[in-house]
Amino acid sequence: MRLKSDIFVSALIRRVFGQGGFAAVEKKGAEEAGAIFIRQRFRDGLETLYAPAPQNFFGEDDGQRKFEVRAEKVEAGALGDLLARELRFDPDLWLVELETDDAASLLDLVKPAD
Repeated sequence: MRLKSDIFVSALIRRVFGQGGFAAVEKKGAEEAGAIFIRQRFRDGLETLYAPAPQNFFGEDDGQRKFEVRAEKVEAGALGDLLARELRFDPDLWLVELETDDAASLLDLVKPAD
């Protein structure tokens, strides 16, 4: 069984603060099962977007939330357009903003197929 979205986000924020970073909920989505998008901001003004991984990366009894890198170290404006499209498709999504050097260590990332 997978953690509810609000519990997962709360735990993620605590972990980021525990490591000395900053985290905030930019958009609160559905508490039970809203998709979670994570926007990592870097000191140089670039951003990386982590999005829910496609379903084919999940096993039958896999209760973990898995993420993929949707955009890596791009200008903030580029993410704004991408996120606007996602919000039109799924208005119940969560958007969490992180300011930490290593967000990837906090997430279960999948590798894209070659």
